[in-house]
Amino acid sequence: MTWLKALLICLLLAPAIAHGQALPGQTPAAADPPAAAAEPTSPEAARDMVARLSDAEVRALLLERLDVVAAEQRPRGGGGAGGLEDFLEHATFGVVDAIWAAVVRAPLLWRYQSQSFANFWETLGPAGIGELFGVLLLAIFAGLAAEFAFHRLTRNWHRADADAGAAQRAGEAAEWRTTFQFLTKRLCRDLFGVLLFFLVARLVGRSIISEELVPFGGVIMLYLVALPRLGAAFSRFVLAPHRPDMRVVYVNDDTARFLHRHQIGLFILIGFSIAIVAFNNLNGVAMGQSRLGFWLNLAVHLYVIWIVWRARDGISDMMRGPSDSLTPGEAWFARVYPWFGIGVSVAMWIVVNILVSYQAFELLQRAPHYTTMFLLLLAPLFDTVVRGVVNHVSPPITGEGPLAEAAHQAALRSYVRIGRVIAFSVVVLMIAKVWGIDFHNLAAAGVGAQLAGRLFEIVFVIAIGYLVWESVSLWINIKLAKEQTAQGIDLNAEEPGGGVGGSRLSTVLPLLLSISRAAIVVVFALIALGNIGIDITPLLAGAGIVGLAVGFGAQKLVTDVVSGIFFLVDDAFRTGEFVEVEGTFGTVERISIRSMRLRHHKGPLHTIPYGEIPKLTNYSRDWVIMKLKFTVPFETDPNKVKKIFKKIGAEMLEHEELGQDFMQPFKSQGVFDFDDVGMIIRGKFMSKPGRQFVLRKEIYNRVKQAFEENGIDFARREVRVAIPSLENDKQLDDSQKAALAAAAADAARDATSEPAKA
Repeated sequence: MTWLKALLICLLLAPAIAHGQALPGQTPAAADPPAAAAEPTSPEAARDMVARLSDAEVRALLLERLDVVAAEQRPRGGGGAGGLEDFLEHATFGVVDAIWAAVVRAPLLWRYQSQSFANFWETLGPAGIGELFGVLLLAIFAGLAAEFAFHRLTRNWHRADADAGAAQRAGEAAEWRTTFQFLTKRLCRDLFGVLLFFLVARLVGRSIISEELVPFGGVIMLYLVALPRLGAAFSRFVLAPHRPDMRVVYVNDDTARFLHRHQIGLFILIGFSIAIVAFNNLNGVAMGQSRLGFWLNLAVHLYVIWIVWRARDGISDMMRGPSDSLTPGEAWFARVYPWFGIGVSVAMWIVVNILVSYQAFELLQRAPHYTTMFLLLLAPLFDTVVRGVVNHVSPPITGEGPLAEAAHQAALRSYVRIGRVIAFSVVVLMIAKVWGIDFHNLAAAGVGAQLAGRLFEIVFVIAIGYLVWESVSLWINIKLAKEQTAQGIDLNAEEPGGGVGGSRLSTVLPLLLSISRAAIVVVFALIALGNIGIDITPLLAGAGIVGLAVGFGAQKLVTDVVSGIFFLVDDAFRTGEFVEVEGTFGTVERISIRSMRLRHHKGPLHTIPYGEIPKLTNYSRDWVIMKLKFTVPFETDPNKVKKIFKKIGAEMLEHEELGQDFMQPFKSQGVFDFDDVGMIIRGKFMSKPGRQFVLRKEIYNRVKQAFEENGIDFARREVRVAIPSLENDKQLDDSQKAALAAAAADAARDATSEPAKA
């Protein structure tokens, strides 16, 4: 085996000697001179060197040279040199190489770690190590004492908060604002206590510890003590495991306690991972040599995946929240959110290995991938905060009724969507900050400045466009709901005349909303295309040419659009009004830029282009006169009927709900006509448009009741058969009576058929 080792060393060292390349971590100027480097090229020199090395040392040397050979075979262009092709190579072959290198170096982990501890022992010695841990214990004791004193001084605040929580538990669930204030106050107390602990411990330690021990003490205090305690404080704020009445997220007790325990364990693991890597760097063992960070990072991500998988049902409930009025999209995202969390963990693990492929170990020392992962996994908290803020700062409902309630709920959903976009933008900016990303130059991150910069710009353009979309839609919908509520519009009215017609503003606003949304989409789409690098000038020119072609080829469409504009300018109709267009009756249900839709009271929906409307009759503008006919027997006193109508009109004006709909009271117009049955007496009233049919129903009911009370019957059509030769009907037998009844029925049918033929 000795000769094989020597041969491998010669083969691996020969390319580096021939090209004058440096070992990892060296610059070319710092490489050994050619004369010195050429010494091990002879088999005798290789055998002598191998004889002096152990098997582990030979294996380590071979692995280092393998890394150099892989680096020589793959170009290192950084972000701007290699571009997208270089990034894709690192994201595929580079990740595989990084994983394979960690797997191959796994048997050497203990050797490198032993070397780190040995260097630590040699650097500090028994006395220095004893001093280090003694000072750490003293500093921790001093910090805990200071923190305990702080909590004693603030115990009244804590007791008051506890009493408030007990009062809330005795009654109903805590209000969101009270809950958030309590948790924020407790978080501030916890954070200030940890900060005071760290400052006092650091002050005590720095005052008595040796200068060479300071870095080791800082690593232990910061990552093994302070970081897990900070994680526990934030976990208490989010989950409140022992205070279900003061919990901002919607989750059951078992899930909250499970997540709290394992979040603390996760922070301990993360702190240990960062601390051991920093410890090795301080003792001369770089992260790239041992690849210990790969296995620790893998353990962290596997732990996160296990936590999310075990608590997947509770996490879905947390994302769903207490609201039952979720949109299908929100319900779907809540259902798949655990898978999203697992995907985030896997994606961050891949990103770390891509950076390892770029050998950007200095970027990973700040652990930005952990911060990114936790920011993305805190989506339920951000969403809960957004919904809570919206519920407490949004304006109250305007008006009453189902229309006002629906408009208020739609406004709340718009506020929530706007808040989510803002929260998403803040999270993206925070992630960019922890990675040290400059949107115009991402070369330092090694992912291609031009591609990534434009990608982020497009994301922000889309986010801003969506904010403008939601803001414009929210403003127009609020105005529209206010107008419709004030007018009492009911587009689902059952009467043939529809409900109350809308105002001019309520008619134009839906059309304005459609035009505004289309304009927003076009403008921000052009801006996004411009940021990609596409020249939008030909697109604008092409759009102009297409517009001219459409104008010449679709003259009917232009006629419809222009006619509609003039109809709206003339205020010929409004939504909710009952109109007639060339014999087509219906309520104006919706208008667009080229047509209107009329809903017939029996259900059919008529779509009529504006260019095909020669004349439009509006039955719902300003006021309506309704005339009613009543047929009474000839012997009825008209003056008596007149008094009855006048009394009914006066009573209707005093009606609590219907009185305000009259513009003129119901009154008699006297005898209108005579027919074969009796006198026709007519009454009339003037009302607000759309309310005449409700008033007519009530008037009919009251007239019928009044006639019954005054002994007045409605005239009925009847047929009398006179037989001059028959003076006494008692002389008729049954067959004769049947014959007379049949003759009377035939005469009645003839009498009723004559008006129909006329």
